[in-house]
Amino acid sequence: MRDDGITPLGDYARLDTDRAARTGDPEVVYGAGKTPQQVVEILRTLAVAHPERAVLATRVADDAIDAVRAALPEAVVDAVARAVTLGPLPEARGTVGIVSAGTSDAPVAAEAALTARVYGAGVRLVSDVGVSGLHRILAAREELLAADCLVVVAGMEGALPSVVGGLVGVPLVAVPTSVGYGASFGGLAALLGMLNSCAPGVTVVNIDNGFGAGVFAARVARNAAPRPTA
Repeated sequence: MRDDGITPLGDYARLDTDRAARTGDPEVVYGAGKTPQQVVEILRTLAVAHPERAVLATRVADDAIDAVRAALPEAVVDAVARAVTLGPLPEARGTVGIVSAGTSDAPVAAEAALTARVYGAGVRLVSDVGVSGLHRILAAREELLAADCLVVVAGMEGALPSVVGGLVGVPLVAVPTSVGYGASFGGLAALLGMLNSCAPGVTVVNIDNGFGAGVFAARVARNAAPRPTA
């Protein structure tokens, strides 16, 4: 471990072990494209640098999950989110509501939920409330109002964030997913629909980016929560 905030691992990584001091949150491992051994070593090194809280790896392939389970039995695997945590979750401050349109959106919603927990927020799930049955989201309005920030996940035409943004004044980040038939263009239709939302206060992340939405929402939520007085 070097003392300049950079920890090299072989010739493939230069870990930013100073990130938590700068931003409040450790570096996260993007597992796609990494070998199983690289995922294991990066997670292990980040956990040593941040023993007080969980570190996270996202988009982890099956062979890497198997390697993590073998080498780091204390790690926790979220099979739906395709993600792994190592270390204790921080104490939750504030609440993020994860709202998903359909069951097919579950992997992205799960990634957002786990990320929000790792980044220090409590999480409540509101699942399968897509616009094809509007009474479902109307029935959940009180749950939406109780959150400090909402992550709204939807594919197809991506209309759900506009509906939610018209029902509540809670800060909202929309996540388009690649769920849909041919003319959804792998989530592009949902992305454009969300970017063109007529509801004010809707922010948008990239297609299937549950991680980015979870980070944003957790930071909003934990800063919205009451802080202890000195």
